Amino acid sequence: MNKPLCYTSAPCFVEVPVGQEPAVPELEMRILRTPPSAPWPEDRAEEVEVFFCSTPPPNLAAFPRLRWLQIESAGFSHLFPLKLADKGIVVTNARGVFDCPIAEWNVAMMINLVRELRTMVRNQESRIWDRSAKFSGEIRRRTVGIWGYGGIGRETARLAKTMGMTVHVMTRSGKKSRDDSTFVEGTGDPEGALPDRYFGESEREAFLRGLDFLILALPLTGKTEGMVAERDLRMLPKGSYLLNPARGPIVQLPGLLAVLRDGHLGGAALDTHYHYPLPADHPLWLFPNVILTPHISGTTFAPYFREGLLRIFAQNARRYVAGQSLLNAISPSDLQ
Repeated sequence: MNKPLCYTSAPCFVEVPVGQEPAVPELEMRILRTPPSAPWPEDRAEEVEVFFCSTPPPNLAAFPRLRWLQIESAGFSHLFPLKLADKGIVVTNARGVFDCPIAEWNVAMMINLVRELRTMVRNQESRIWDRSAKFSGEIRRRTVGIWGYGGIGRETARLAKTMGMTVHVMTRSGKKSRDDSTFVEGTGDPEGALPDRYFGESEREAFLRGLDFLILALPLTGKTEGMVAERDLRMLPKGSYLLNPARGPIVQLPGLLAVLRDGHLGGAALDTHYHYPLPADHPLWLFPNVILTPHISGTTFAPYFREGLLRIFAQNARRYVAGQSLLNAISPSDLQ
């Protein structure tokens, strides 16, 4: 019996020397070292069942037997125009591979915000000696709210609990296990047991009013775009902080600017943005209490990215050949 044919341009294959590519015994692999936007070879298009890439090639329609697309990112909004759900193509993402680095970014940003590290760095550059109490903040005994409780949220919760924080979670699905997703052994919260309290979507105000930090940990979809408005940010206690390593447009920009300008928020840490790159004249650059990072909380440059990505793909390849449901599958409704 022939193995399913997979075309891949994933970094764990193409960014290693020729002849040293990792093996995936369950599939016949064809490794494409072509520019990301270039059409893929069509000489065996009728045989291809699997793509492993970031974005499918422009000649996607030439592959009529495509059944499974594995992407190398956790986010998938770039797939919306392709209408893959309508084509019956199962899409799986890289949930799990970015859990640890983004959770570490979350903890680092909480500490940097309460310690006002940006001000201390400016003081250092100006040779100012200032031992004000504002530089002595702690995150211990504070409450962090995690909006969405996938892998990134769960690993953030694990780290926060070890640092003495109270963890609140708001999710549409409530407490549940994560047996349909991949994660690094020994990390996260597979059974959903760590939060001190769960909130449903109908309890939004109660969730927001009890927080010192709000961390967004949910994907950008048609349902989540713009879901955090100014009124939501004003439900947070005065002086609290917003962290957004998810996607910029989840938060309505005018509302975010308003609560920063009038001082309702104590500050924010933003790794995802409204424009790439963020224009030099964008108002977010001007706030002394905002930390902007260039979408690096979790990237393909992370030291364990390729290893983790290949592990996810290999797990799913075995399941695909066995006819089992795939891990990290994105629901068709979310792909619309």
